This record gives sequence, structure tokens and C-alpha cells, in this order.
Amino acid sequence: MEKNVVKENYDAIVVGAGHAGCEAALALSRLGFKTIIFTVAIDSIALMPCNPNIGGTSKGHIVREIDALGGEMGKCIDKTFIQSKMLNKSKGPAVHSLRAQADKQAYTREMRRTLENQENLTIRQGEVAEIITEDSHSSPVREAEGSHSSPVRKVKDLQGLQPLRSEKKRIVGVKTVSGAIYYAKTVILATGVYLNARCLYGDVIEHTGPNGLKAATHLTESLLKEGISIQRFKTGTPARIDKRSLDFSKMEEQLGDVPIVPFSFSTDPDSIQKEQVSCYLTYTNEVTHDIIRKNIDRSPLFSGVIEGTGPRYCPSIEDKVMKFPDKDRHQIFVEPEGLYTNEMYLSGMSSSLPEDVQHEMYKTMPGFENAVIVRNAYAIEYDLIDATELKPSLEFKNIEGLFGAGQINGSSGYEEAACQGLMAGINAARLMQGKEPVILKRSDGYIGVLIDDLVTKENTEPYRMMTSRAEYRLLLRQDNADLRLTDIGYEIGLVPKERLEYVNDKKEKIKKEIERLKNTYVGANEKVNNFLKKYGTTELQSGVTIAELCKRPELSYEICEEIDEERPKLKKEISVQVGIEIKYEGYIARERQQVENFKKMEGKKIPEDIDYDKIKNLRIEARQKLKKFKPENIGQASRIIGVSPADVSVLLVYLKK
Repeated sequence: MEKNVVKENYDAIVVGAGHAGCEAALALSRLGFKTIIFTVAIDSIALMPCNPNIGGTSKGHIVREIDALGGEMGKCIDKTFIQSKMLNKSKGPAVHSLRAQADKQAYTREMRRTLENQENLTIRQGEVAEIITEDSHSSPVREAEGSHSSPVRKVKDLQGLQPLRSEKKRIVGVKTVSGAIYYAKTVILATGVYLNARCLYGDVIEHTGPNGLKAATHLTESLLKEGISIQRFKTGTPARIDKRSLDFSKMEEQLGDVPIVPFSFSTDPDSIQKEQVSCYLTYTNEVTHDIIRKNIDRSPLFSGVIEGTGPRYCPSIEDKVMKFPDKDRHQIFVEPEGLYTNEMYLSGMSSSLPEDVQHEMYKTMPGFENAVIVRNAYAIEYDLIDATELKPSLEFKNIEGLFGAGQINGSSGYEEAACQGLMAGINAARLMQGKEPVILKRSDGYIGVLIDDLVTKENTEPYRMMTSRAEYRLLLRQDNADLRLTDIGYEIGLVPKERLEYVNDKKEKIKKEIERLKNTYVGANEKVNNFLKKYGTTELQSGVTIAELCKRPELSYEICEEIDEERPKLKKEISVQVGIEIKYEGYIARERQQVENFKKMEGKKIPEDIDYDKIKNLRIEARQKLKKFKPENIGQASRIIGVSPADVSVLLVYLKK
């Protein structure tokens, strides 16, 4: 006799309410789908368990792209930041990136308020223990079986389980630890670092999620049973220090920018100009490094206790000291965690060293002589999937309707997670709408680069976005994300018509002003030559257009206003675009040509039922990789490690035949 259990029906289920889960749930519910989002703790919605900031190098680009597509992250940080800064301003516009210090509690509270008041969205505290699937050719639902009262399983036990390969399935719902069953057409896994999580420092091992929150201990086994491969990664966080115990006079003060630039294109810049909180810069030294070296055998990272692979581009302080012995100091940014807390975050000093070593090493830095630790630094290990099992839409190749988003896909960072959540939510909605998925190309945005890298490359460490990963970064600037992606957001249904009209008007004004500059001439008269002499550039012998003058290294669109008598009054956001388009016209034209060539490769589709074993002259490694990754087009195939240009040529010839 069946016991009485809760059974509910939804269109979509989101497992996890971190940055990926929030964007996914909002996208689905805003597109009209009845959605439920599960979290192990309501208070952990949009939690920032590590760094207290949004944006930064390349990550600022992602936040702007999320906003242009109709996501929430940019709007939320605009309401809750305490300091804002544009990074890399001394370099070209391609690498300018906005970064904002967040009030962590305010950010979480604001995002939670947004979710709680979103129509079609239900928030449920509870742990999802199993996904429920059925054979894609059958009709009755195959419910998950078994009790969820078993104790926490050890990492090594789960790693010993091999995924059970099976025929293609489709998702029909999830089951919680209480036995409640929730049916849905689509499910998005956005579990962050909670799957079988354990936190470590020294010989202390706690089977919890970040900040002591409950770990999710059942879902991994269910995923393995469904044929999903599981890996193990590690990340870390620094100690939090009581602000009252620090001497900031011994550190370098880091001020925010004036004026403040918003993240969201819909935020009025005038509405966010406010007094900002300072950050500070200090350094480790040889004394710090000696303490670390003497105790390195006590670090679980070096003793072998930590099994997961850590992030290459965000190493712990012990990692940095051991790998870069020639460096006599490392910079540490001291950042406030909010307006109503004394906790200070130490960016650049994550660690898993024992508690006593932490107490000793932190006090060696200038201004930290009397430092009081509020929370110890720790490393955290967690389970994740192999993202090469996903389509570019982030749907699992072998389980229809099941999507992965965020750190479960092997990425690292709030922004990387949020953009995957948004795209997974959009594509889950598109699947239910019977529409083609939205897949951003590498030439469309950083989001396209990130997802393409995740699903076509075998990542052996947490993936972090960087500007260097983008081939077309002069085209994919953070300042023009709205011009690139707003029309896509509108077509999806997440961007209102008024916003699209505003962006189209902006495009027209930019185009009109560039044409005017190319057709406005100035002569070699005394006024113009005195102007050129003032800025240390060659004087004129004959007339030239203002556009030509703007391209000179010593000049710019802004500077040339002095001799441009017909210049119209334009908004800052428009004049910035005009200046960049004129100054870098040649480089931009070259990148656009490269994009056209790239699109030709992306346009050459590979049939889903192609038999690579029948293609002669394909190398064995290439054949194996192509069968595993199942690329959708030649462009994607060419980016798979192990597939050479010669293999691509063979494939092209075969497809032509």
C-alpha cells in the first residue's frame, strides 16, 4: 500500500537558489511558466559565501550581458553596492570591466525579495534527493524508489560508483528527502558547491556547505544512477577579520570611482551617485611566507586530504607561496562585507591552513598586528558533472528536459553561474514552447564563449572567465552589451518593447554621428593647427575630416569637440560608443571579418545521426572525441581538443559528399 506523500505539478523545477538558480527561476516564471525553486536554506538565496563583489575583469562583461538579455544580477547590485570601480582604465576599452563591492546581506535580501514577489514562482526550503526520469519512448512515469534516511556517504564511496549508461531518457520530476514528489516538464540543476560538500582547514573536516550551511548529500548518487558522470572540485575562501582590530593607517586606501557607472543599462546613473565605502591594500611578506612554509605539511591541500582540483586562477595563499618562491610579497585587498557588519574580507588570501597557523600568519601583515579572526579560512570540496555531457543549450544530451547551470557545470564565480542560470532558464522555457534553443555564439558575447568552452573542452579545474578567452573582445566590450544582445532578450520575451526601442534609437544616433564625423572637414587654419599643437600632434597641411583626427593617438572624439562647431548634444553612453567606433575602426572591421569567417564554420551543421566510424582517414583520437562530444557544427568540432585541422578537413569533405 502506497504511503501518503506530497505530490505537486509544475512546469519547471530549479534545484538550488544561488546566483544560477535565481536567474533560471526568474527567467522561467517571467516567461509565464509555473516554477518552483528549491534551496537547502531560504536564508541562502543569492548567498555570497566568498568574495563580497560583483563584476571585475571579464566578469563585468558577463553581468552587462545578463542585463541586456533581461536578467536580474545587474539591477540587484546597482541597488546594493557600497563601492564601484571601473577596472583596467589605463588599457584599451576591450578590457575595461566594472566591479562593485556589495553589501552581502543587502544583496541577498534584495534578490530574495525579487523572487518572493515574482508571479508564477514558488520558493521551497528542502533538499532534492533524486531526479525522476522515464524512457523517452514510454508514457508512464518511473518514480524514484528508496529511502533517504541513510547517513552521509563518504566522498570515496561515491567516487567508486560508476555512472550507469542507459538509453536516452526524459525528466519528469524530482523527489525530496521527505519523499515528496514534484512533477515537471523541465528541471534545472543549479546546486553550486553543495553536492556532498565538505569544508576543510588543517585537520578539521566538516561535512557542510559554505558558511556551515547544510550540504546536499543524496543527489549525487541519483545522478550517477542516471548515467551522469561526477567529478570533484575544490575552491576556498579567506578568513574574515574584525574591522575594529585593524590599523588602516598602515594600508593603502582604495577609493571608488566618481561618477559611479551603473551595471544595468536600465538604471539611471544619477540615481546611484552616493558616498562610497573605502577598501584597503596591504601585503604579505617574508615572515608570512616563512610561517606558511614551516606549516605546509599541515595544509590538507598539500597533505593529500583534499581530493578535488582547485582553481588555477584563484589559488590559496599557500599555493602562491609554494609555486612562486621568488616573490617576496603578495598583495591582499581588504574589503568590507557590508555597511552593518565589521567583517572584512581578505581578497587574495584564501587558505586551508590550520586555525593556529592562520592566527599567526595574518598578524604578520601591515595593519594586521592585532587582527581578530571572526571566521576561519577554509577550503570546500564538492561534486559536479562533466559539462561535456551537455548540449550548448545546457540541456543534458541523454536526458531530455534536464539542464545544468553554474558551478555544477565546473565553472567558478557568481557571474559565470548567473549567466548559465539565465541561459538554462531561457532554454528550458524554449523547450516547453516548442522553439529552438537560444545559443549565443562566441562572436555574440562572453556568455557564448563561456558556455562553448564548458561544453567542448574537458575542464580539469574550476573554469574562470577571462578576457583572454574571447577571440573577438574588441567587439564584445562591456560598454556595448546592450547594442549586441537587447534584441535577443526582446525576442526571448524578457526585455520590454520600450527598452528595445530605446536601444534601437541609440544605435541610430551612434550611426548618424559617425557618418557626420566622416563628412565634416576642418581646414589647415590657425585655430585648428594651434589646437593640434596644444595636444602634441602633427599640424595640418590640408583639410581632413574630424573622424580622421579622432583616430590620432594624441586625440579622441572627446578632445576634438573643441574644433567641432556642429557637434550635437549627445548622452554620455552614445558619445562613448562613437569615440570607440571611430578610434578603433580598422581593428573593429578586421574582427568583424574574422567573425564572418567564424560564422561560416558554425553554419556547417553536422547531422545528429552521423556515424564517425564510417569516415575514412579520421584519426582514432579525433573519432573518439567526436563520438563523445557530438558537436553540432564544424566550428564546434574544430574547438575540441584532440581534433586537428586535418581531421576537420576530412570531416568537411565527408559532409560535402
